[in-house]
Amino acid sequence: MSHVLPAAPATALPTEPRNAPGLIPAQPDAELREACHRRLADWMTRLLRDGQWPAGRPLPLLSFNQRGKAAGTARLSQWAIRLNPVLLAAHPQVFLDEVIPHELAHLLVFARHGRTRPHGVQWQRLMRETFGLVPRVTHNLDVSSLSGPSFAYRCACREHSLSLRRHNKVQRGQANYLCRDCRTALRPAESTPG
Repeated sequence: MSHVLPAAPATALPTEPRNAPGLIPAQPDAELREACHRRLADWMTRLLRDGQWPAGRPLPLLSFNQRGKAAGTARLSQWAIRLNPVLLAAHPQVFLDEVIPHELAHLLVFARHGRTRPHGVQWQRLMRETFGLVPRVTHNLDVSSLSGPSFAYRCACREHSLSLRRHNKVQRGQANYLCRDCRTALRPAESTPG
C-alpha cells in the first residue's frame, strides 16, 4: 500500500533575477520566504489530513540563517528548520520541492522514533512513501557563490588550496594540516610577483 501524498501545489515564484551578480542576500525576499512558509504549511495540512502529523506538534519554526554549503538543517530539539538564504535565492524551486520535505522528514522521524541515524531506514522510508521523493542525503546545487577566499599551500608533492578558516587556524598555531598523499605538513606557498 502506497502512502505517497500528492505533491504540494506549485507555488508561483518571480522569474526576474533577485540580486545583482556577486551580491549575496542576507535574507530571501518576502515573497520567497512566504512561499517557503506556505509549502511547509501545505505539507502539515496534508499530513494532518492523513493522520501522519505527530500529535501536539505545531508547524515547525522556519528560519533562513543556515550558513555554509548545507542547503538546510533540521533542529530536532527546537522543532525548527533552517534554510540557507544564498542557495534558496539561487534555487527556489529545489527548496520548495526537495529541501523543505527533506528537513521536515528529519523532524517527523524524530517525533516518531526519537534520535536515529540522520538518513537511516526510517528517514528513507518517509521520503519515499510519504513525500514521494528519492531519499538523497546531499544536494548537488552549485555552491561556488558560497566559496570564500582560498590560500595556496604546498606539501612535498603538490599545491593545495586552504579555506580562510583553515588558513587562519594555521596562522594562529591552532592547526597543522598534512597532505593525504605524501603525509608532509602543508606550508604557505611562496607568493610570486605577478
